[in-house]
Amino acid sequence: MSRPVHFEIEVSNVPQASEFYAAAFGWTYEDYSEYAERPYYGVVTGPEGSLGINGAIMQRDGGATPAGTAPASASNAAVLTMGVESFDATAKKILAAGGTVVREKYALPGMAWQGYFLDLDGNVFGIHEPDESAS
Repeated sequence: MSRPVHFEIEVSNVPQASEFYAAAFGWTYEDYSEYAERPYYGVVTGPEGSLGINGAIMQRDGGATPAGTAPASASNAAVLTMGVESFDATAKKILAAGGTVVREKYALPGMAWQGYFLDLDGNVFGIHEPDESAS
């Protein structure tokens, strides 16, 4: 089984959104923009060992989604990422089950392999294989 290990919230202004979530929930951040090649702040949502997962506030690629738009068609969504032992093996299972690729496998240098897919209802999700040799 694979559990959610990460979330991403797409926003138009990463510093402003980070201030909002820090004020609302007390979250803290680490700047990973150099790895993501766009504004990307890693989110620490609580102390190590407590329930919950960490995530990120990231720069949205498209414009804001109009009010009343269905979440499945939203360009600003919260995306869950599942931790996996093998990116390639899991990607094959996703495709065999009817999923489609949104963003091909890419390296987070020195950290992991990452990629994004659509489920059968058009929901985006990610998979993440830790690998310090990723480049």
